[in-house]
Amino acid sequence: MAKALRSNNNTVAGLRTGSDAKGSINLRIETRTRQLIDDAAAVLGKTRTEFMIESARLHAVDVLLDQRLFQLEADHYEAFLDVLDNPPAPGPKLRSLLRRAPAWQR
Repeated sequence: MAKALRSNNNTVAGLRTGSDAKGSINLRIETRTRQLIDDAAAVLGKTRTEFMIESARLHAVDVLLDQRLFQLEADHYEAFLDVLDNPPAPGPKLRSLLRRAPAWQR
C-alpha cells in the first residue's frame, strides 16, 4: 500500500491512473463458492475474473475510505472539532511512550 501511494500515477483510492502491468492472483476456493461467484457473474454478463476483480476493487476502496472518511451530525461535528482544538494534557503513559526510541532505531 505505501509503495502504491508514493507513485504519482495513483488516485486517492490507490488505483493507478496510468497503464498497469498485469499480474495474477491464484485462489483456492470451495466449489460452492466458485459456483456462487460464477452465477452472480453470469447474471451481470461478466466473466468470473471480471466479476471478482470488480468486487474486490470496490470492497478495497470501501475499506480504505472507511479508514479516511466519516460523517457526523452537525452537533457531533462541533464536539469533534472542540476536542481537536482542546486536546487533553498528556498523561504519564503518553510521556513515557514519547521518550522511548522507536523500534526501528533500537
